[in-house]
Amino acid sequence: MPNSLLLLLFVVLRAVAGDSGDAAGDAPDPCAGRRIHIRTLPPRFNTQLLRHCDAAFPLADPSAAATSAPSCESLANHGLGPRTHARSHSWYRTDARLLEPFFHRRLLERRCLVADPAAADAVFVPYYAALDSLPYVLDPSLLNSSALHGASLAQFLARDRAQILSRRHGHDHFMVLAGSAWDHSQPPRSEPRLWGTTSLVRLPEFENFTFLAFESRSWPWQEHAIPHPTSFHPASLPRLDAWLARARRSRRATLMLYAGGVSRPSRPNIRGSILAECANRTDACVVVDCSAGKCSHDPVRYMRPMLGAKFCLQPPGDTPTRRSTFDAILAGCVPVFFEDAAARRQYGWHLPPGRYDEFSVHIQKETVVLGGVNIAETLAAVPDAEVRRMRERALEMAPRVLYRRHGSTEELREAGKDAIDLAVDGVLRRVRRRVLALDQGQPERIYAQEDDIVET
Repeated sequence: MPNSLLLLLFVVLRAVAGDSGDAAGDAPDPCAGRRIHIRTLPPRFNTQLLRHCDAAFPLADPSAAATSAPSCESLANHGLGPRTHARSHSWYRTDARLLEPFFHRRLLERRCLVADPAAADAVFVPYYAALDSLPYVLDPSLLNSSALHGASLAQFLARDRAQILSRRHGHDHFMVLAGSAWDHSQPPRSEPRLWGTTSLVRLPEFENFTFLAFESRSWPWQEHAIPHPTSFHPASLPRLDAWLARARRSRRATLMLYAGGVSRPSRPNIRGSILAECANRTDACVVVDCSAGKCSHDPVRYMRPMLGAKFCLQPPGDTPTRRSTFDAILAGCVPVFFEDAAARRQYGWHLPPGRYDEFSVHIQKETVVLGGVNIAETLAAVPDAEVRRMRERALEMAPRVLYRRHGSTEELREAGKDAIDLAVDGVLRRVRRRVLALDQGQPERIYAQEDDIVET
C-alpha cells in the first residue's frame, strides 16, 4: 500500500477515534489513584551493588555450601536464584535478601507507571537497602559507621530534583527492605553501636517514607510487613493450580512438623519445649533440621515433609516472624502459632487478622512452657473435618503470599493478586489517606493505621 494511502488510513482512524472520544471519556480511569513513578537513582544505590556478589556480600552461607547456591548464582532470574533442578519451572533457590531487585523488576512490569513524578500517586525508590547494608553488618571495621547506612541516598534525594521529595514531604514515597525493620532501626547517635544493625529507618530524611519489610516493629506508623519470600514462583496459572492440587491430595501421615534450628536454648522457651516434645513423640512429630542455613536454598529439604504433615509449628526465633509460615501455607500444612506477633499483627494486607482462625491454630506459648500443655495432644484433638477445612483455607490464602515470577502470563495475573500486588495496593491506600490528611490540614490523621488491615 502506498505511503499516501497509509497516511490517509491513519487520519481516518484517528478521526473515528475522536468521534467516540466522549463515550470513551465516560469510562472510569483504570489508573486513577494508582499511578507510580519509579525514581531514577545512580547505579551505586542499586544495580552496581549486584556486581560485587563475590567479595562485597556473601549471599550464600559458607557453612551450608552443599545446599546453598554460589553467591553470584543467587542473582539469576532477576533475583529469584537458580532453578532447584533442570526440569523445574516454578521452584528456585531464592535468597531473601534479593527481594529488592526482584521487587524492582516486577514493578517495572506494572501498568500505570508514569515518567512525570508530579502526576504520580506514589513514588517508588529502588534502593537495594539490605544489600547496601551488608558491609556495615559484616565488616568489623565498619561497625561504628553503621549509622551512615542510607545517608548518601538521603543526600541525593534532597539534592537531585528536590521538588519530588518536598512536594508531599516524603509521605508518597516507599521502599522495600529485604529484612526485619528491627535490624535497621538503631538510633543514629546510639553508642556503642549494636552489631548487625543500622539506622536506616531512623534517619530523619526517611521518617515519612513507607518501608515494606519482612517484619515490622509494633509501633512505628511508617513500616508494614510483607511476606518472607518462599522458593515457589509460578509464571502461569496451570503451574500454580498444579501445585495447589498436589498439596490438596497429599497424604498427611504426620501429625505435626517443626522446621528450624535444633540447638537447645540455654533457658526454657517455646522452641526448647517443642524439641523436647518431638524427641519424646517421634510417632507424632517430625523435625527438619535447618540449622546453619541448611534449608535456605534447598526447598526440597522441607517442602516434602511439609506435604506429609497436618500441622506445621511456628515458634518465634530471634524475632517473632518466620519464613516457614509461608512455606507451610503453600504446602497446605496448617500453621500453629504461639504468639500473635508471629503473623497476626504483621501481615494485615496479605493475611487478614479476622481470618486467622480459619487457616491456623493458636496455642499460647506460656501454656506450653510453664503450664504443661501438650502440643501433640492439643492438635490430635482437632477433628479431621476441621483440619481439612483449615488446610483448604490455607491453600486459598497461598496465592496471596507467594511472589509470582516476573513475566507471568496474563491469565495468572488476572486470576488473583500475589504478595507484590497486595503490597503495592496497601501502599497506595496508605498514601491516599496521608495525602488527604495533608490536604485537609489534619496532620493527626496521617498516623492512623486503619489501612493496615483489609478484610477480604
